[in-house]
Amino acid sequence: MASPVADVAYEAHRLIVDTGAPFEEFRERYERAVPALDTPLFEQFMEEDADWSTVQRATDQNAPHGFIIYWSFDNTALLRLAGDRWRSVQYLMGNHTIAQRMFHHDPAVMLYAPLRTEIYQDAEGVTRFAIDRPSAQFGGFGDPAITAVGIELDHKVAALLEFLGAPVPEQLTDGHSAPGAPGSTRPNSS
Repeated sequence: MASPVADVAYEAHRLIVDTGAPFEEFRERYERAVPALDTPLFEQFMEEDADWSTVQRATDQNAPHGFIIYWSFDNTALLRLAGDRWRSVQYLMGNHTIAQRMFHHDPAVMLYAPLRTEIYQDAEGVTRFAIDRPSAQFGGFGDPAITAVGIELDHKVAALLEFLGAPVPEQLTDGHSAPGAPGSTRPNSS
């Protein structure tokens, strides 16, 4: 009998980018490039049982750079009550039409979709953008179809950073398989 608990190790790669911009300026650029989900529209689609092509067209219009913000939280305001002075906003950024292509193979991918991102100021006041490399997260599922979408997401994040005028980590564009995934050219440290 199979164990009722699975323990799946995978390698995570956190990418931290110096945005080269003041906090509020980069935050505003990011939120313009990655608009919030048009919740009323997509709720209407669900109520009407709209066809998937309608959802795809609306998503393309809602996500001019391939991504939508599903949720955000300004950590600064709440954690300032404890005396912390960091500036930090976290987001869930994704695209449900891309996520569906992975969900089709394994619904557990929704643990990592949408992608979690953060814009914050470090101790020196440098504004940084942080994200875990999508292909590393999705490569951990061991399914080549899911890994391929993770690599596609790497490239989409790279294109977004380029649009925002931020440095693009080479890890997002190097074309290698996700670390630790089947067919990976990189060792898995797990």
